[in-house]
Amino acid sequence: MSVAEKPVLMGELALLWLLALLWGSSYLFIKTAVAEIPPVTLIAARVSIAALFLLLILFWRDETLPRDFRAWRQLLLQAFLNSIGAWTILAWGQQYVDSGLASVLNSTSPVFVFLISITFIRQEPMNILKLMGAGLGLIGVVLIVGVDVLAGLGQQVAGQLAAIVGAIMYACAAIYGKQFVHLSAVVTATGTMICASVVLVPASLVLDQPWLLEPSMNALSAAVVLAVLCTGCALLIYFRLVRTLGSMGVASQAYLRAGVGVALGMFLLGEQITPVIGVGLLAAILGVAAINWPTRRA
Repeated sequence: MSVAEKPVLMGELALLWLLALLWGSSYLFIKTAVAEIPPVTLIAARVSIAALFLLLILFWRDETLPRDFRAWRQLLLQAFLNSIGAWTILAWGQQYVDSGLASVLNSTSPVFVFLISITFIRQEPMNILKLMGAGLGLIGVVLIVGVDVLAGLGQQVAGQLAAIVGAIMYACAAIYGKQFVHLSAVVTATGTMICASVVLVPASLVLDQPWLLEPSMNALSAAVVLAVLCTGCALLIYFRLVRTLGSMGVASQAYLRAGVGVALGMFLLGEQITPVIGVGLLAAILGVAAINWPTRRA
């Protein structure tokens, strides 16, 4: 790495930390809001408020949205992977699991990025360290979920599995995000949130009848912060990093995100982390770190 490249890399890594902080804190806000706002309505509010916020930034930067059908079809698929599906199933799952545990399970996406890359796409270089990391990460997931599975499937296990499904969808979104290198981060983020709003707002009106809800100011505030900071601002950073660090690089913020989610859940919500879950968390973090460990170039 040249001297000129180091400041650029440090800046991207700083953005990676910021993204981990924003998305790591989202579990806390989801847990707070979903107690009074149904999952579909919560995510519909999240994406629609984020879409309005991003549209303001788009107009301020004097940029325009795509006009061809192919681009919008791709944005719709990206919206499903990264928000419509992943965020909705995560919000549903967090009705039954603590925010810290949800952050751990949902932060295993780099493991799935690696497995999908070497199995289907075959663009990810393979070595023993990465293979061991994938295995270690999966062992971590088994340790976290396994105790409850032995007790029989129930709502808590279903919530844990929902967080893992969300992680798989995140992985697919990180890989598919390479399709948008020709678009700016603002255009891509805005387009995905518009697509998500078009799908989720009508679904919310039909399923939840949100005009009958009476959420507290605490829940509403959590939903707004979730939409503006943890969604609008975070997506601007995310799509930039997909272009600069790649799918594996941007997915590596997940193990930083797990620590943020666990810490906030413990300190602010009084959640407890059992020894088994702690070991599983450590295994998952070490596995993801091994997958993302830089390899020496020939």
